[in-house]
Amino acid sequence: MPATLAAPTRRALLLGSGALLSYAYLPRTASAEPRDPRFLAIVLRGGLDGLAVVAPVGDPDWRKLRGDKALTVEGASPVLPLDDFFALNPAMPNLHRLYRAGQALVVHAVATPYRERSHFDGQDVLESGLPGPGATDTGWLNRALSTLTAGGSAAAQVQRAFAIGPITPLVMRGPAPVLSWMPPRLAPVGDDTMMRLLDLYRHTDPTFAGVLEEGIGVATIARAGGMDAKPADGTPAVQTGGITQVRAYFAEAAGTAAKFLGRPDGPRVGALSLNGWDTHINEGADKGRLADLLGALDGAIGAVESGMGAAWPDTVVALVTEFGRTARINGNDGTDHGTATAALFAGGALKGGRVVADWPGLKDADLHDKRDLKPTTDLRSVMKGLLRDHLRVDGRRLEAIVFPDSDAARPIGGLLT
Repeated sequence: MPATLAAPTRRALLLGSGALLSYAYLPRTASAEPRDPRFLAIVLRGGLDGLAVVAPVGDPDWRKLRGDKALTVEGASPVLPLDDFFALNPAMPNLHRLYRAGQALVVHAVATPYRERSHFDGQDVLESGLPGPGATDTGWLNRALSTLTAGGSAAAQVQRAFAIGPITPLVMRGPAPVLSWMPPRLAPVGDDTMMRLLDLYRHTDPTFAGVLEEGIGVATIARAGGMDAKPADGTPAVQTGGITQVRAYFAEAAGTAAKFLGRPDGPRVGALSLNGWDTHINEGADKGRLADLLGALDGAIGAVESGMGAAWPDTVVALVTEFGRTARINGNDGTDHGTATAALFAGGALKGGRVVADWPGLKDADLHDKRDLKPTTDLRSVMKGLLRDHLRVDGRRLEAIVFPDSDAARPIGGLLT
């Protein structure tokens, strides 16, 4: 049974708990145990609204904070209960099913060490594993693989990494060699330049930046799913029949990763990123853009489970984002760049059916900068625990190489069966 809060106001630890794709080979001989671990990281680029994904319905300040935009247990779109305090967005029945089966868990009020609100700096910290943004050409997942080779816990052969996309994502760049392949429906590289321009406008013209950002988000999803053309009635494709193509695109990307990872002779570690989570305007957590995207993501999770086949019991899937969003809804019925969020985990290797959260509360005095969900768990602590206990990365190398200058972020154990 999942653990619960004794009272909604008490802070407690709940232990009742487009796209780039890359792979790295982790041989079966990585440990003497009869286990063959797989690990897939899915980066949700744009800043996911964790409060709209896993709603704190048991917090008495939740409805005060979001008013009629707050997800609730009643109404036209009731949430999916996780315990007596948290509930999952109704667009994610696959994840809810896995949670109830003990194969998914949530870490809430989580963040990287980054405390500003730039997409690219936030993504840099998320993928580099460093305590702050800066010039770096390696990512924590690649460095973790390199420590396995250097430490002798993997086979003597040099480990191979495989990337899908024109550019290897930062999280998979580093000393481990990387091969690449470009899928036919990959979003164009030009989106990177557009996002950097957007970051510039956010500092010089926030109003224009908000409009531009919404347009980029919709266009990216549309192009990635082959939806440039509008329906015959002229309505935006992403809001009507186009979401069917978005779901197909997400599922195809994640399902392809799983088919490679699930092969006995295939890769063992991968990273996949999906764009479109920047929801400044008309977020639509229950019915709208975010709900549609979460439904597509939920389908991708199902595709991973299906594609992994017999390897699912040895699998961990981590869904993470660069930062959360503002606790309150803005004047455009959206949310702006925030701080803490929710990280989602699925896989047969997890000790799931639990929410991990040192809940900070939602009163004005409890919010970070009086606007964001306050971070109480360091994402590096979660990833350290998984890398140590699932992939058997040496603890000393986790501190010195994989996540340098992170002594205060102690690994969280007990996340696996």
